[in-house]
Amino acid sequence: MSQIELKDVSLRYFTLKEETEALRGVNLAIEEGEFVAIVGPSGCGKSTLLSLISGMLQPTSGQVTLYGNRVTEPSKRVGYMLQHDYLFEWRDVLNNILIGAEVRSMNMRLAKERALSLLERYGLGGFATHNPKQLSGGMRQRVALIRTLVVEPDVLLLDEPFSALDFQTRLALSDEIGTILREQHRTVILVTHDISEAITMADRVIVMSNRPSSVKTEHRIEFSDGRPSPLLARQRPEYNEYFQAIWGELEEHVRISE
Repeated sequence: MSQIELKDVSLRYFTLKEETEALRGVNLAIEEGEFVAIVGPSGCGKSTLLSLISGMLQPTSGQVTLYGNRVTEPSKRVGYMLQHDYLFEWRDVLNNILIGAEVRSMNMRLAKERALSLLERYGLGGFATHNPKQLSGGMRQRVALIRTLVVEPDVLLLDEPFSALDFQTRLALSDEIGTILREQHRTVILVTHDISEAITMADRVIVMSNRPSSVKTEHRIEFSDGRPSPLLARQRPEYNEYFQAIWGELEEHVRISE
């Protein structure tokens, strides 16, 4: 049994004027500890998949399961990191990190100890009492990640977490966070428009079709000399092969939609 399964999942949005079919017959299985990236044309429903897995949305048909149990509501076993950090400017870094623990009524003493340990471990030990406005964009995203990790989820959902950053910061942070997440041994699902990011961070890349979207192809990412860091992976010969294959598939979807 896979940790996460989507079985014939379809989703339609209804308004007073029209019906929009976002997903059609999506089948996907994700194993515990796996790092999966999802790419696809703009508007194909990548982020919608994360909302279904998190339990914030329910499919029109089909089912989503977590550890064999049908997902019908948000689960404490799932952490969600969005595009923007959504840090509260009136709370310092530590108290921003502890928001999830407060909402879940966790043991705050233990949560604080874990938060301080993670801040120290990931290079932010001296910033616990700083306000978010005193941090760089990359530091804010690290705080957002630590906030997600403090509640100890089994599954992390990442929705374009680096999209608001400049290229250099994005490259450095994807390398850093990719390493952090592998240390944590969590199951990670990353939605991204960046093919390079997907290849260098994930064990498997899922390519989605145009809307109504379904899984078109899967690429298992393997390197001959073991798993390099995301930054070093870009220098491996396999990287170009994966990039060209995935780019070709996405380009085909764009041509079909025109």
